[in-house]
Amino acid sequence: MSASPRVRTRINTNHQRTAPNRRQVLGAFIALPALGLLTACGGSATAGGDATQAAQVTAPLATSVPEGTTLVVGDPTVQVALELSGLDKKLSFPVKFANISGGPATTEAFRANALDVGSVADIPPIHATWTGLDVRIIAGVFRKDAVNHPLYELGVAPGAGITELQGLRGKKIAYSPGQAQGALVLRILEKAGLEQTDVKLVELPSTGDTYSTALSSKQVDAAPLGGVQIKRYLAKYGADGGTTLRHGLRDDPGHLYAPAKVLEDPAKAAALAEYVKLWGQAQRWVQDHPREWLEGYYVKNQGLSREDGQYLIDAAGERDLPASWTEAIARHQQTIDLLAREQKKPKLDAAKLYDLRFEAIAGTAYAAAGGA
Repeated sequence: MSASPRVRTRINTNHQRTAPNRRQVLGAFIALPALGLLTACGGSATAGGDATQAAQVTAPLATSVPEGTTLVVGDPTVQVALELSGLDKKLSFPVKFANISGGPATTEAFRANALDVGSVADIPPIHATWTGLDVRIIAGVFRKDAVNHPLYELGVAPGAGITELQGLRGKKIAYSPGQAQGALVLRILEKAGLEQTDVKLVELPSTGDTYSTALSSKQVDAAPLGGVQIKRYLAKYGADGGTTLRHGLRDDPGHLYAPAKVLEDPAKAAALAEYVKLWGQAQRWVQDHPREWLEGYYVKNQGLSREDGQYLIDAAGERDLPASWTEAIARHQQTIDLLAREQKKPKLDAAKLYDLRFEAIAGTAYAAAGGA
């Protein structure tokens, strides 16, 4: 399938990004300046050829964190989990949590040397590498039975008449290149046997309620909706004919990733190893304490209703933190190959996006914390 710029249009919106976290816990939030550095490229990746990927850091991780080491972490959700569970008290070094999430903001903060590690899906590390920023994944969380517990469903506009994926032919689809939703759209087209030229991709930022608004106003016929937006869209527009479709694909990866230059610092790497261990334990605590998580995070921290919070807990199903990344890397390679082909980007070796020194840390901690 070949990309065709003729079938894409861009719509500018003024929707504000919803803040992922309202409370200051475990340390001060870091206020970032207006950086404007997303287009700066420090690497030699060029379309049509192999992208340059630096060699893996192989120095063993230190078993203790040197005094004076600190981390700046963009991981708002786990930040709250650490506080609620009391795991924050196990940190042997100071952590400053930045109220930063999502690929674009995290990558921008990396470029400004304002962040040591961030939490994203599987697409931001790929695009960071394509824009010359050398990054590595150091932890991963997935969903068991991921196909039946998707992060996203394909929202269908009232009157669009789309009842199956093949029905997307000739339709306008919201598309956010560089983000997980954009990659999912390309995967859906591939599954449906459609080319990009068979549809009209409308570039829109996948923030807040932008996609549901575009659907209800019929700017687009279809758009991937995530989380509570699925429930709210159906409640608000279902009577008018708004629907959603399950895509039947895995869309579940969640990662911690960090700039390679941070991981090359032995003190920072040791601190990240300790954080990743607690991160794995925090994932288990959330899994095993749904009631506390509902009240402490979704209701008190995020301001959602208990009904919406419970909807998200039920939709997520059970977490999966494997101690081996072999299958995850293979799936990541398939995504990279698709994006490289469809977006005319350089080839990447998925395995080189992962710092294998961290491979077993989170998964082992998650398993060991079971039932605790």
